[in-house]
Amino acid sequence: MNIAVALDHVGVAARDLGPLTAAYERLGFSLSPIAQQSGRRRPDLPVEQFGSGNRCAFLKHGYIELIAILDPALYDNTLNKFLDRYAGMHILALAVTDAEANLARLRAAGLDIPGIAWLERPVEAGGPIAKFARLPFPDPPEGRVQLIQHLTPELVWNPKWMDHANKAEALEEVILSAAEPAETAARLSRLTGLPVEPDPAGGFLLRFPGAAGAAGPFAPAIETRVRMLPEAALPGVLPGVTPPASPFMAGMVIRTSDGGAAARKVLEGIPTVETPSGVMVPPAFAAGAAVVFA
Repeated sequence: MNIAVALDHVGVAARDLGPLTAAYERLGFSLSPIAQQSGRRRPDLPVEQFGSGNRCAFLKHGYIELIAILDPALYDNTLNKFLDRYAGMHILALAVTDAEANLARLRAAGLDIPGIAWLERPVEAGGPIAKFARLPFPDPPEGRVQLIQHLTPELVWNPKWMDHANKAEALEEVILSAAEPAETAARLSRLTGLPVEPDPAGGFLLRFPGAAGAAGPFAPAIETRVRMLPEAALPGVLPGVTPPASPFMAGMVIRTSDGGAAARKVLEGIPTVETPSGVMVPPAFAAGAAVVFA
């Protein structure tokens, strides 16, 4: 299937990993161990250790990557460029089942993609190496927007890191805003091979059909979405959120297994906001990204 089939993950970025991960632990997420990344800067270059590293909140469907600079002396994996714009969500990864076939599709469509961008990281200190095949859209203004195929999914989604106090189980929706949402929609449609449709709030909506195991091997396929909204429509979806830049990866909707009841208990003491989708943690309490528990 030479299209994107699901939301794979989003990446929330900061220069320091400690405060970033503390914010998401406060929201009730259990996180994987610290993992420093390695990869190839270009497909023709050797694998090198990067200065970037992450911890992740793995869900039955998709996950949240918390990424920061662990070693400023090494290649920053473009994080500083992102963080010069704002601290918050800068990565949108969309699951595919065949990276090579999608590379051929994208090249046939005229996209200048030099090849597959390989990435790897240990799943924990001294543990096995998880490997990924990535196809990033060339220099999109939204951030790092990419297709991804997991080559070792059994290493990534480990049940021991998936028991969340907030009962989160799926990355269901990602919300972007832009001064020109049609441009963002055209880029994402071209990358994913999927058509966009009008969003009820204005702007555009991209639906992913789901594929079993493509973005988490522990549950059957579900539909997931990306919404690309004009800036004027953002307050109606994420009240109180204002874009620090345009385009802006504004927030995510996390589906819970209990209708948000556990999340509301965990979030006591945080000034949350009610939204049409559920209870929202404002960006100030989630490292720059709005997090809605549905």
